[in-house]
Amino acid sequence: MSSSRGFGVDIGGSGIKGGVVDLDKGQLIDERHRIPTPQPSKPDAVADVVAEVVEHFEWTGPVGVTMPGVVRDGTMHTTANIDPSWKGTDAASLFAERLGRDPGEVYVLNDADAAGIAEINYGWPGDQKGVVVLLTFGTGIGSALFVDGTLVPNTEFGHLEVDGHDAETRAAASVKEEKELSWEHWAKRVSRYINALETVLWPDLIIAGGGVSKKADKWLPLLTVRTKVVAAELRNDAGIVGAAVAAGARKSD
Repeated sequence: MSSSRGFGVDIGGSGIKGGVVDLDKGQLIDERHRIPTPQPSKPDAVADVVAEVVEHFEWTGPVGVTMPGVVRDGTMHTTANIDPSWKGTDAASLFAERLGRDPGEVYVLNDADAAGIAEINYGWPGDQKGVVVLLTFGTGIGSALFVDGTLVPNTEFGHLEVDGHDAETRAAASVKEEKELSWEHWAKRVSRYINALETVLWPDLIIAGGGVSKKADKWLPLLTVRTKVVAAELRNDAGIVGAAVAAGARKSD
């Protein structure tokens, strides 16, 4: 019996990656295809790369696409780590036109929400209980909030003000690299950020995602927070998987 398949594209500030997803297992069927994000990352240029990624796999079905910003009904309302000209753009219609799809065959959502959907659907069963926050540490800090497994879309917890600064300008993984911070120093910044989040929200669990989750053993034990924090299981493929799940769910509605 053949598995159910979907397709997801994950758009980031540095790369655009996509692949075919086994929706039964929550895994990529083949190696993902990645192309550097064009600079400047204007809508038409990014849409061309998305089309190239999809065509690489000769995929003809529905497509889910993640975007770094708030997305409502397919339209971008904020932008993060991508060209400001995206603000106000109907991304779903743009991608559908470029891919030669009907508008209903392309679903666009926030990148952290997509990663969270993947973790909630394919991670530990306990991830679906209570208030769960996924935080993606990368170029910025993305967030996804779930209550008993149901997504509360478009949270922007990465932009909380902490000690007079936008949180992601102090605690994103990119800041650790740029400033060559030790794991200990960076973990203190992450702890301070999570402490601020905990003052306005009482999560039962925090899932730490993004590329830095591959080295979770080096920094999760250093955190001084009240909430249990675990590493994301799907790691860097979570956005692709979650986008494919979201597009598949929309198709079945």
